[in-house]
Amino acid sequence: MSDRLTVLKTYKLYVGGKFPRSESGRVYDVTDSKGKWLANAPLSSRKDARDAVVAARKAFGGWSGATAYNRGQVLYRVAEMLEGRRDQFTREVADAEGLSKSKAAAVVEATIDRWVWYAGWTDKIAQVVGGGNPVAGPFFNLSSPEPTGVVAVLAPQESSFLGLVSVLAPVIATGNTAVVVASEKSPLPALSLAEVLATSDVPGGVVNVLSGRTAEIAAPLAAHQDVNAIDLAGADETLAKELEIAAADNLKRVLRPQPVDYAETPGIDRMTAFLETKTVWHPTGSLGASGSSY
Repeated sequence: MSDRLTVLKTYKLYVGGKFPRSESGRVYDVTDSKGKWLANAPLSSRKDARDAVVAARKAFGGWSGATAYNRGQVLYRVAEMLEGRRDQFTREVADAEGLSKSKAAAVVEATIDRWVWYAGWTDKIAQVVGGGNPVAGPFFNLSSPEPTGVVAVLAPQESSFLGLVSVLAPVIATGNTAVVVASEKSPLPALSLAEVLATSDVPGGVVNVLSGRTAEIAAPLAAHQDVNAIDLAGADETLAKELEIAAADNLKRVLRPQPVDYAETPGIDRMTAFLETKTVWHPTGSLGASGSSY
């Protein structure tokens, strides 16, 4: 009996809850840390980037309008699904980052825990960064955080899975939608994560995943008038400067690249980076020496 042929996996983009091939029809070779061929990944075009923004904008209303508690449930469901596919992601992370099986397994476990960590923050961040403001006058002054909108996320180049989730999860935990540009060198964990998102409770369009040349995809996203913010985690110094200049055209929020140890427990900086503060004033009536009147 002849040896069975391996069924090679066809990796695709994830846009609007569907798995299209790149509009350009292009692919590029993905290799492991030793140069061994692993797969062909889609080489996204400017058109793919624009399609992803359209999908993210369409999904924003429903996702931002969901209760914070519900978003937490959805993020926790992603962690549940990842738990069931630990072996697959361990292999992909080991190949992508040149790690031993045991070290790759530890990275995957930390990544699953990171989803759970952000799931727990969805209904708490408003209490931390919002609240009543002390003002002099017959009125209440309350501040509450709201999501910025569509956020372009350039995933870290070297941390293909833990780093990816560390920059993506805080964006969607706070009600934003995301267009993610996967690590150029190691996109496979990100493309596989898209399959997990599609089979979890994450609505289509909330997360859109593109693979290809980071500079080629990021340029139209930085200049796009319907993108509200951009995280430059995966950009080098030269590219980051170019993208920041392009982003200024519609006053995008920009999170500049910075040294980060993704293995450390994160703070709330990446959540607050993509939140706006809404302030509400409400009259209380006259205030007198004997007390207040409503």
